[in-house]
Amino acid sequence: MSYLAGKYDVIVVGAGHAGCEAALAASRMGCKTLMCTINLDSIAMMPCNPAIGGTAKGHLVREVDALGGEMGVCIDKTFIQSRMLNTAKGPAVHSLRAQADKKAYQFTMKHTLEKQDNLDVKQDEIVKLEIEDGKVKGAYTKNGAYFETKAVILTTGTYLKGRIIIGEVSYNGGPNGLFAANELSDDLVKHGVLLKRFKTGTPARINRRSVDFSKMLIQPGDEIITPFSFMSGEINREQIACYLTYTNENTHEIIRKNIHRSPLYSGDIQGVGPRYCPSIESKIMMFPDKKNHQIFIEPEGKDTEEMYVQGMSSSLPEDVQIEFLRTVPGLENVQMMRTAYAIEYDCIDPTQLKISLEMKSIDSLFCAGQINGSSGYEEAAAQGIVAGINAALKIKNKEPMILDRSEAYIGVLIDDLVTKGTDEPYRMMTSRAEYRLILRQDNADMRLTKIGYNAGLVTEERYQRYLKRHEDINSEIERLMSVFITPTVNVVEFLNSLQSAEIKSGIKLSELLKRPELNYENTKPIDVNRPDVEKSVKEEVEILIKYEGYIKRQLMQAEQFKKMENKKLSEDIDYRNIAGLRLEAREKLDSIKPSSVGQASRISGVSPADISVLLIYLEQIKRR
Repeated sequence: MSYLAGKYDVIVVGAGHAGCEAALAASRMGCKTLMCTINLDSIAMMPCNPAIGGTAKGHLVREVDALGGEMGVCIDKTFIQSRMLNTAKGPAVHSLRAQADKKAYQFTMKHTLEKQDNLDVKQDEIVKLEIEDGKVKGAYTKNGAYFETKAVILTTGTYLKGRIIIGEVSYNGGPNGLFAANELSDDLVKHGVLLKRFKTGTPARINRRSVDFSKMLIQPGDEIITPFSFMSGEINREQIACYLTYTNENTHEIIRKNIHRSPLYSGDIQGVGPRYCPSIESKIMMFPDKKNHQIFIEPEGKDTEEMYVQGMSSSLPEDVQIEFLRTVPGLENVQMMRTAYAIEYDCIDPTQLKISLEMKSIDSLFCAGQINGSSGYEEAAAQGIVAGINAALKIKNKEPMILDRSEAYIGVLIDDLVTKGTDEPYRMMTSRAEYRLILRQDNADMRLTKIGYNAGLVTEERYQRYLKRHEDINSEIERLMSVFITPTVNVVEFLNSLQSAEIKSGIKLSELLKRPELNYENTKPIDVNRPDVEKSVKEEVEILIKYEGYIKRQLMQAEQFKKMENKKLSEDIDYRNIAGLRLEAREKLDSIKPSSVGQASRISGVSPADISVLLIYLEQIKRR
């Protein structure tokens, strides 16, 4: 028997990175929210790498922050090392990555949730949903509670029927030694939800005291720290080093010799794993000619001796793991504290979702994070904040917040999942975004803060800071366009010193800054009345001036893209009765129910000819 335990506007199932952002977004927008998790110690847990950000993922964290999310704020408070990646390339692919003190991150996020108005955090497992007439009405817990609700957000991560696999050993379990959620999957299937089986994994954790760092290359953090959050301001902090080492032929030989004991190759693992984060045994077998692979040794925090062995995830037996670890330079006497493992889990086919992350077949049921077939903390947080915002907007009878592919990496991520689906755990990469030059991580606030403010999540303080930064950037660009540099003796000497071509007549400083050898900082000697502006403003100004032509071209491309996105498609269209559409296109369009012609054009199996037929159909409807 269940008892009525309370009434909520929103129930969030799960407390990983998606669940945290979803719960905070909904509660901060005024919805009475409940977050349920199997174990309170799992809140914001990092069961895999102890880091936030990275290539493309750093863009997502910046965007979550710009919308009013918490991940960037939390990692800025708790990181132990910070690095900007890809700085040898253009600004479009610069990505911030921070090593986390993983326990400090967890505790900080947990406390943020506990202090949040309109939010209750409860340790209990949701095992069943009440759905009436195709709409969510409530949720039942393992402990016998029933909660009424107007919306549910599923952020179950890798817990649904989780199975841990280490060589010949396997057992039911969630990540990091926690319980699996073994009942909710069956309930979702009963309600017509299509499930898939995916796999991920994590490397071993080792004892710092057993590592010989003298045989490794030190990897320090950046001298000047760039924060993730646009609210953090300047950060000065002592950083902890990471280390780089490599596998060798001995490592590879041990793995090859024991490959028959790998559940990946014996057939014991049925789930599909992430292509872009393969296990060490997969790397060895897929790239037999490669003599070594990079291994990063990363601290898990300030107050622990545990270190993470990045690049060596594995599901081989424990004895094999110890053997191959000890072939790596610096790890000859290593002591393994936690064994690497693979985990299989249930997730949904994400094409069952609307672009708002609401289920098409079940009203007010939203899904975010790894349940949608994605991988990564950052991808989860990005979906979580969107699901939280849209659940709150739905309750308020407002239109959902939709970010398209030309507005945000979050838009690319969600569109890829719900339009194309995924046959493997999805990972965000810069190459997935068509409009990389305008979707930079440095301008996330310029792109998204106003959208978050209009949705009701961004605070007034954050919005005013955005307006000030926006004004400072525009003012400085206008000033640089008004400053004329003439070929005085000092100017000629200055240009010669930087091996820059001489000028014969007056030129705007903004034009001079477009030269590759010149930048905002080194032109200070010829810009005598330069005002004192923030570092982030300087960087933004320089990017906008140097890449002005490319940015304008990409903005024009984005405008063309938006025309197709603005051609909306009704959910009531019966594609099976549209003459001229190919059979495959009819089936795909009828299944996915795209919200726009633009989305329809990205569905696998829908050809340009089908889109032409669709446009003619829309024109005929319009004329009628």
